[in-house]
Amino acid sequence: MKLRVIAECGYEAAMLGLSLSYQQDPERMTEVARRLCFRGDGHNKFLESIFVWLDMDAPRYFWQQFDTYRVGVSKQSESTMHTITARPLVQEDFASPIPVSYLNHLNALIEQEAWEAVKHHLPESFLQRRIVCVNYMALQRIVRQRITHRLPEWQWFAAELTDQVQHPELIKEETT
Repeated sequence: MKLRVIAECGYEAAMLGLSLSYQQDPERMTEVARRLCFRGDGHNKFLESIFVWLDMDAPRYFWQQFDTYRVGVSKQSESTMHTITARPLVQEDFASPIPVSYLNHLNALIEQEAWEAVKHHLPESFLQRRIVCVNYMALQRIVRQRITHRLPEWQWFAAELTDQVQHPELIKEETT
């Protein structure tokens, strides 16, 4: 898997919006934001104004679970229909190695430009690239709900994400 934050914006606007409730300078809202960000019930609605664009390669089985998160998340993906027969597949196209005989089978279908058959035969470990636009509130929910998930890709996602975003303290609670 790969994850790269390609853009992030909205923090200043979110602090300005938060400052309206307190009639204070937006620059003084950092501590208030940290205090409210995990309270929920509308106290943390400022998180909806902070957006992150992610460039991710993940296996199909991961995307199936990621698609659970629809509110505050927009996705554009690599089209297997348009691109799957553009080149032969290699082991690096999968999250874990597949049998060579099966890889050869897929590549024979690709040579025939049988895109529909290739699509039907793709293993769950096939890596698909997506650009994901998501707000901090959705990211916080994803991390909270998946940080202890038994699929190790979720722990990797949470760690990689919080290493790259500008304000990880608003997404993942510190454990003491």
